[in-house]
Amino acid sequence: MEFALLGFLTGLSLILAIGAQNIFVIEQGLKKQHVFLVCLICSISDFILIFLGIFLFHYFTQYFTPTIELVLNILLVIFLIHFIYSKIKSFNTQVTIDQNSNFIEKKNVIFKTLGFTFLNPHVYSDTVFFLGNFSKNFLIIEKYLFGIGATIASFLFFFSIGYLSQYFSRYLNNKNVWKYINIFIILFMSLIIFYILGDILNFK
Repeated sequence: MEFALLGFLTGLSLILAIGAQNIFVIEQGLKKQHVFLVCLICSISDFILIFLGIFLFHYFTQYFTPTIELVLNILLVIFLIHFIYSKIKSFNTQVTIDQNSNFIEKKNVIFKTLGFTFLNPHVYSDTVFFLGNFSKNFLIIEKYLFGIGATIASFLFFFSIGYLSQYFSRYLNNKNVWKYINIFIILFMSLIIFYILGDILNFK
């Protein structure tokens, strides 16, 4: 079960951010418009992308040479360093929430939610590349557990910020709250960097 927990914490660290998609979910929660649908689309989309990444890397691992694995691990470290840097930069980020209660038709909400999800390049680097690449050397059952853990994190996160938006919106511009959240993410991702560096240093 440690791989499910690893997947949960890793997935949560990636998704716990002030982004356009998360703000949109909170806005829909505040407006009480199509909240379940929005949360479900975001969660299922993450599920698809997480396992797409895991299975793509699982399939292509058979063609990886040690040099290719080394390059992929170096890219993982570069990705994580950039990710941590972006968290440090976001310490003073201000968030604007649109609480305009104008009703949005269901089909428009679906298109907007899919747009915020699949037109965001970060979703592919976070889920398909990072989670797939990071889990590439796990055993198949470990990959399933890792993916399930990351998926549970997405479902819990989106449904929480959607249905508890009134509560979470109070803290969006609280710099101290985001400071502590970002510190947790930075520390956790730093541990993953050291883990990957161990593989790189053991390269033969």
